[in-house]
Amino acid sequence: MTHIQISPGAVAPGDGRSVPEGNGAGDGPPPNGGKGSGRGENLAGYLFMSPWIAGFLFLIAGPMVFSLYLSFTEYNLFEAPRWIGLRNFTDMFADPRWRQSVKVTSWYVLIGTPVKLAAALAVAMLLAQKRWGQSFYRAAFYAPSLIGASVSAAIVWRALFSDDALVDRTQKVLGFEAGGWIGDPEMIIYALIALTVWQFGAPMVIFLAGLKQVPQELYEAAEMDGAGRRRKFFHITLPMISPVLFFNVLLETIHSFQIFGSAYIVSNGSCGPADATLVYTCYLYEQGFVNSRMGFASAMGWLLLVAVGLVTAVLFRSQKRWVHYEEGGR
Repeated sequence: MTHIQISPGAVAPGDGRSVPEGNGAGDGPPPNGGKGSGRGENLAGYLFMSPWIAGFLFLIAGPMVFSLYLSFTEYNLFEAPRWIGLRNFTDMFADPRWRQSVKVTSWYVLIGTPVKLAAALAVAMLLAQKRWGQSFYRAAFYAPSLIGASVSAAIVWRALFSDDALVDRTQKVLGFEAGGWIGDPEMIIYALIALTVWQFGAPMVIFLAGLKQVPQELYEAAEMDGAGRRRKFFHITLPMISPVLFFNVLLETIHSFQIFGSAYIVSNGSCGPADATLVYTCYLYEQGFVNSRMGFASAMGWLLLVAVGLVTAVLFRSQKRWVHYEEGGR
C-alpha cells in the first residue's frame, strides 16, 4: 500500500481543499494584537469607576488640598482668605484651650480604647463557647454598636448620668456620694468613656472570628502539660489572635482620636463643664463654625492628621515585637 504524506499547504488527492498551515485557527495572534478589545475593557472599567473617581476628586482630595491652603491663611467664611504663614500654628500652641483639648483627647484615647478592647475580648471569649442561645447573645451584645454613635443614644446617656437620674439614684442606694456625672468636671469624661465602652460590639465580632481560628489541639496539649487558664490565655490565646488584636487596636485608636458627636451631645453642646469634655474635634468645630476661624480650624485638622499618622506609624513599628503570624514571622 502506498502511503501519501500531505505536507502543509498541499492539496490532498481527490480533494480540492488545502490543509492550512499551523496547528489550528487559535495559534496565530488575534487581529491588531488584541489591543482593540483591551482598550475597550479599560474604557469600560474607567467608566464604571468614574463616579468614585469624581467623588474622590471633588469631595475628598479637592477639599483636603484647599484646607491645607486655608491652614496658612486667615479666613472667616465671609471674606477672601488672607495669607498669614505659620501664625495659625503658633497661635494654636500658645492657646491654653487647645492644650486642654489635647489633654482631654489623650486621656480619652489612653483610657477608653484599652477598656473597650478588654471588654470586647472578654465577652468574645464567653461567646466563643458553645451554649444555649448563643446567636441571641451575639446579636444582643453587637446591637449597641449599631446605635451607639447615634444622637438618640447620646441623649439617653446624658439623661442616665444627670442629677437625680438612674446612675445618681443607684449611687445613693449603694452608699456612694450622690451627684450626677454630667455636671461634675471630674466625672463627665468617665461617662463619655463608659459610652464608648458600651459600644464594644464591632471589635467583639472581630475577636470572636479570631478566636474561632485558634486550633483546639493547642489547648488540649497545654492541659496535658498542666497549664491553667491564665497560662493558656497568655501563651496560646493572645499570641494566636495577636494579628486580630493589632487590627482592633489600630482601628479603635483612630476612631478615638476622631470622637465628636457623643462628646458634643453629652455635654449639651458646651464641651464642658469647665472644658472637661473639650475633645480635639469639639474645639475644632467651635473655632471653625462658631467663631468663624476656618483657617485656624484647618490648621487644627491637619495637625490631627499628622498626629494620627504618627501614632499609626508607631503601632505598625511595634507590631514586629508582639504580633505573631502563622508563617512564624512578625
